[in-house]
Amino acid sequence: MLKGFCGGLNVQVTKTELEGVLLLEPARFGDDRGFFSESWSRRTLALQGIDIDFVQDNHSLSRVAGTVRGLHFQSPPHAQAKLVRCGRGRLFDVAVDIRKGSPGFGRWVGYELSFENGRQLLIPAGFLHGFVTLEPDTEIIYKCSDYYAPDCDGAVRWDSCGIDWPDFGADPVLSLKDAAAPAFADFDSPFIYGGT
Repeated sequence: MLKGFCGGLNVQVTKTELEGVLLLEPARFGDDRGFFSESWSRRTLALQGIDIDFVQDNHSLSRVAGTVRGLHFQSPPHAQAKLVRCGRGRLFDVAVDIRKGSPGFGRWVGYELSFENGRQLLIPAGFLHGFVTLEPDTEIIYKCSDYYAPDCDGAVRWDSCGIDWPDFGADPVLSLKDAAAPAFADFDSPFIYGGT
């Protein structure tokens, strides 16, 4: 993995094994009161070549550890890039490359995001996204580059991509939509790889 500081500013950006998926670690400045962190700055990230026009913030709470949400995508013309972080608790967040013709097609990366570590995962359009909660009352907060479009909403079954999910101690808690999602082997991706 390659690491660099964004123009000497307050976020460390790490390239992952999948082209375009980035792990961000904003600095935290703390004292006996707590901490302050700039969780997102367009200007700071633009200096690193990351210039995404986010238009919507989403915030969800999962009451039970072992709640799986995903694997989700939104197809063109309303495909979404996402910047994901954990507001409370702990989760394992994954991205799966579904760009036909990509060298990484079908491959995945996953990272633990928590309130404590402050990490964020930037997931471009053309990837499935999902997570499992590792603690009760875990909150996920994420920015999206396009608005929710129900007619472009899709999902792939969470356990059909070969993801090495962490042990969460029980059967997953799933929505009806996620439980009924097609397997990756039966999925025809709407995304085509365009190179760097």
